[in-house]
Amino acid sequence: MSLSPKVLEMREITKSFAGVTALNGVDLTLEGGQIHALLGANGAGKSTLMKILSGAYGRDGGSMKLLGQEVRFQGPSDAKLHGVHCVYQEVDAALVPQLTVAENVMLDELAKPGAKTWISPGETARRAEAVLERLKVNVPVKRKVAELSIAEKQMILLARILSQDAKVIIFDEPTAPLSGAEAESFFRILHELKDQGVACVFITHRLQEVMDHADRVTVMRDGRVVYTGPLGDAGGIDGLISHMLGKTFAEEFPKVPAEIGDVLLRVNGLKRGTKVRGVDLEVRRGQIVAVVGLVGAGKSELARLLAGADRPDAGTIELKGRAFRFRQPADAVQAGIVSIPEERRKQGIVIQDSVERNLSLPLLSQLSRLGVMSARRERSLAERVISALGIKTSSPKLEVKYLSGGNQQKVAIGKWLERGAEVLVFDEPTKGVDIGAKSDIFRIIGNLAAQGKGIVYFTSELDEGLGIGDRIAVMVDGRIAGVFERGEITQEQALFYASGGRREQLS
Repeated sequence: MSLSPKVLEMREITKSFAGVTALNGVDLTLEGGQIHALLGANGAGKSTLMKILSGAYGRDGGSMKLLGQEVRFQGPSDAKLHGVHCVYQEVDAALVPQLTVAENVMLDELAKPGAKTWISPGETARRAEAVLERLKVNVPVKRKVAELSIAEKQMILLARILSQDAKVIIFDEPTAPLSGAEAESFFRILHELKDQGVACVFITHRLQEVMDHADRVTVMRDGRVVYTGPLGDAGGIDGLISHMLGKTFAEEFPKVPAEIGDVLLRVNGLKRGTKVRGVDLEVRRGQIVAVVGLVGAGKSELARLLAGADRPDAGTIELKGRAFRFRQPADAVQAGIVSIPEERRKQGIVIQDSVERNLSLPLLSQLSRLGVMSARRERSLAERVISALGIKTSSPKLEVKYLSGGNQQKVAIGKWLERGAEVLVFDEPTKGVDIGAKSDIFRIIGNLAAQGKGIVYFTSELDEGLGIGDRIAVMVDGRIAGVFERGEITQEQALFYASGGRREQLS
C-alpha cells in the first residue's frame, strides 16, 4: 500500500456539548507508516476528537483533510468508506460469532454500496486467507469466530479493516483485555500495519507501551493539545505524565505517611500447582507491600489464595498470629481479609446494579432488620462512601456500568470501607484506569494504610509498585525473588529480578 506521508490533518477542531467546551482549537496530523500515541486523562478530549475523526460526531468548527482533500464524514460508515476505521476493546461487538473467520473478514466488503450480492464460499475463503497472510496471522478461515480467543478476534477484525484499504486505524485501549503473550502478538501486527503505510492512532493508559512502540505522541489536557512531537522529545514517562497532568509523577502520586505497626498477615510456604511455589510474605499494620512482577509471574494466583478464592496445596496463612485455611472468599472476609480483584467487572462489582446497591452488598445484615433492607441506611452508606472516595456519579441509583473504569474501581474498593477488614488485597488495581483516576486510587490506598490497615498491592506496573510500596517483593515464576525496602531498588533492578535475574549477577 502506498500512502502519502501526511495522511490526515485536523486543524482548529472545536466541539461543545450543551454549552460545555470539549475541544478547543485542536490540531492533529497523522502520517502514513507511523504509530501515533494519543494520550490524556479522562475528560481530556481524546475520545471526542476520535469520534469526530471516525464520523460518530460532527465538529462545530475547524477543518479535516484526508490525503489533502477536505472531508466531513456523515457517520462511521462514511468514515470507513474513506479508509478511517476504529478498533475498540470490545471486539465482540464488531464481529458475528456465528459466522466463520472468512465471513467476518469479508463482512464489510459484502456490505459496501455496489458490492456483489453474493461471493462464493471458496472465493470468500481465498480472499480472507490472502488478507490474513499479509498480517502473518495463522487462524483457520473456516473456524467460527465464537471459538476464538479475544486476541484472535482482534486479529480477525484487523484483517477485515485491512481488506478495506485502510488509511487510518484508531486503536482504543487495544491491549487492555490481552495477556502478555497476546499483547506481543498484537504489537507485531501493529508494526506490520505501520510497515504497510497505515497511519495508526494508539490510545492507551499504559505508558510503557507508548515508550516501546510509538513514533510520535500527542498529549491532550482539558480539550487542548499540550504536547505533540516525536516520542524521543517527550521526556520519557515522567515527561508524558507531566504533560498529561501538569504535574510530575511524585507530585501526582504522593506517598501518604503511615505508622508501621505489628505484623498483621504472615504467609509461610504457600503453594498451588506450578503458579505459586512456596511463597513467604509478611505485611504489617499500616504497611503497603507491593508485589511486583511480569504477567504470568503468579501474582494473581497468589492474590486468589490470600482472598480464599482458591485453596493452597501447602503452606499457611496467619492473620494476627492465628492460622486460617480458607475454603471460600466468605471465610477470608469473615477473618478480615478482603479482595479487590483484577477482573473488577466480573468479580468485584455487579455492573447491572446501582452504585448504592454495590456499596451495600457486604453489609446487608447491618443495613436490614428482620430481613428487610433499610432504604435510609443504604442511602446514607452510599452517600458517605461516594463522598469519601470522590466517586463521580450523577446519582447513587445510577447503574455501575455507566461509570468510568476509575470510578468502577472506587466502587469495588468502597464496598469494603465499613466492613472492618484488617487486610486489603489489591490485584492490578489501576488496570484500564486513566492517569487521573490512578492518583485518586493511590490516595485511597495510602489513607487506608494510614488507618492501620495492611495492604498487599499486586501489580505488573513496576513504577507504580515502587511508587506506592513501603516494601517491594519481586515475584517471578511463582516465587519471591527478593524483598526490598522502599528506595532500595530501582525500576531497572526490579525488571532485572522480575525477568529471572539473581542478586549475584547484578553489578
